[in-house]
Amino acid sequence: MKAVYTQAMNPVICILHYGDAGRTRELRKAFLEAEPGEEARVLVLDNASPDPYPQAWKRLPENRYWAGALAWALDALGDAGYTHLWFCNNDIIPLSRPPFLARLAARVRRLERGGCPVGLISPAFTANPYHAQMIRKPGEQCRQAMYIDGIAPLINLQCVRRLGGLDAAENPYGYGVDVWLSLRAVRAGWGVYVDDALLFRHQYHTAARAKKGFLSVAAATEEAYLAARLGADWRDVLRELSAG
Repeated sequence: MKAVYTQAMNPVICILHYGDAGRTRELRKAFLEAEPGEEARVLVLDNASPDPYPQAWKRLPENRYWAGALAWALDALGDAGYTHLWFCNNDIIPLSRPPFLARLAARVRRLERGGCPVGLISPAFTANPYHAQMIRKPGEQCRQAMYIDGIAPLINLQCVRRLGGLDAAENPYGYGVDVWLSLRAVRAGWGVYVDDALLFRHQYHTAARAKKGFLSVAAATEEAYLAARLGADWRDVLRELSAG
């Protein structure tokens, strides 16, 4: 599959680098091999990692964590003329046949021919201990979801602009920001999907575990963030939404 991108759909891959540069290098290599001739679309954003990535597109002056880095990338890449941002953790591993970006973009175009603009779409994963709807369903091609995990979402930048931005000022760590962004998109009439034809594996918290105390701080921040938006029973709310 050879992708033909236009001004209407001009996507870019941004791998968020923090931690092991070797892991980021392997993921970038997989994307480059999967999308021949599209090297300009495969960018690495170094989030002030202690182990710098030498070929990074940009290196941030300080660690802005997941949501802070995403907010920065949305602005920078939107200003550069891209329409869709595939924002990928560096600890994901593609398992499907290539290409990846071209297949995901083609899926978006097919879905939008049905009349519903796609706000966010994610590959499916082999496992997810937090959100059941992210796990691949054999026999399915693509499923609508009420929200998605932010491991590797393809984000429509126009959708984020129309929603008024990321809404993460008090939660740069990002836990829960992905959930709330995709929920807001659904409520505003955008489609949110999991693509079962594109399968990845995720190695959870590879960078987060390396920073002492990070997971507990991020979890406490997520608790306050989602409780303020979905209520004190937000876990039950998400459980019901993921089951639907």
